[in-house]
Amino acid sequence: MKLIIQIPCYNEAETLEIALNDLPKHIDGIDEIEYLIINDGSKDNTVEVAKNWGVHYVVNFKKNKGLAKGFMAGIDACLRNGADIIVNTDADNQYCGEDIETIVRPILEGKADIVIGARPIDQTEHFSWLKKKLQHLGSWVVRRASKTDIPDAPSGFRAYSREAALQLNIVNEYTYTLEQIVQAGRTNIAIMSVPIRTNGELRPSRLFHSMFGYIKKSMLTIFRAYLMYKPMRFFLALGVVPFVIGFAIGVRYIVFIFMGRATGNIQSLILCSLLIMIAVMIWVLGMMADVISANRKISQEVQARTRDIDYRLAWIEKNMKKDSEPSEK
Repeated sequence: MKLIIQIPCYNEAETLEIALNDLPKHIDGIDEIEYLIINDGSKDNTVEVAKNWGVHYVVNFKKNKGLAKGFMAGIDACLRNGADIIVNTDADNQYCGEDIETIVRPILEGKADIVIGARPIDQTEHFSWLKKKLQHLGSWVVRRASKTDIPDAPSGFRAYSREAALQLNIVNEYTYTLEQIVQAGRTNIAIMSVPIRTNGELRPSRLFHSMFGYIKKSMLTIFRAYLMYKPMRFFLALGVVPFVIGFAIGVRYIVFIFMGRATGNIQSLILCSLLIMIAVMIWVLGMMADVISANRKISQEVQARTRDIDYRLAWIEKNMKKDSEPSEK
């Protein structure tokens, strides 16, 4: 059983070594632990710090591509290098390294394929009152959208089984955390949460520049993810509004007919017809989106199988090269 711990990095030279030193060297049930960093266009000596410390793999971006792109590049590299379990943590040492054993344990015991570390948000001193409330609100919205019970949706401290990692498919460019939970919940991937500890703040968060910007991007991410996996439900609900209004206006027009007053209310009939047509068009769009969503699920399954074959072949080829090196010498 091989565990690879990945750390996304962007100008993390000052804190990276602290985070790396906190990582576990042995976990019961894990035969091998390796370390990987994703250098997301750092302009400092982040890579040098990582290599001097002894990380096994470095994924390099020449230009900053954002957290979501970096995360998926790390997952790809971990799978390509034979990971059975992948843990994602932060370079600012926000999460306690000892708790990596806590989040991988449910995977080792076969209880889950994705495990998310739930931070003690209300007890975290460097979180403002507003940030705490927004964290709770955002997690509640994600729980509703994903039909999961994850209490800390923005937490980036996560563990994945190989099977779950193969199915990951993040499409937004902002962050992977929220969309991933909606995807897991709506595709019935076994996901759970465990309580973890946090360390003191070494630097401010770089994920967002303002609270308003964070809320806006998070809500758009959740909405888009939900729309991708449950389009029919969304369009049905959206179409109900014009249909009900149009139907009510139509009933009103019929009442006027029986009262002998329909002549001066012909515009009500036009409006009724227009609103009902709009509702029908919305529902047709919903059916089309539902078919696209079904095809997307099939594509994801094919993609997961293709990835698995590709990674296994890469791993076999890498081991064959290692085995052939002594004989060549």
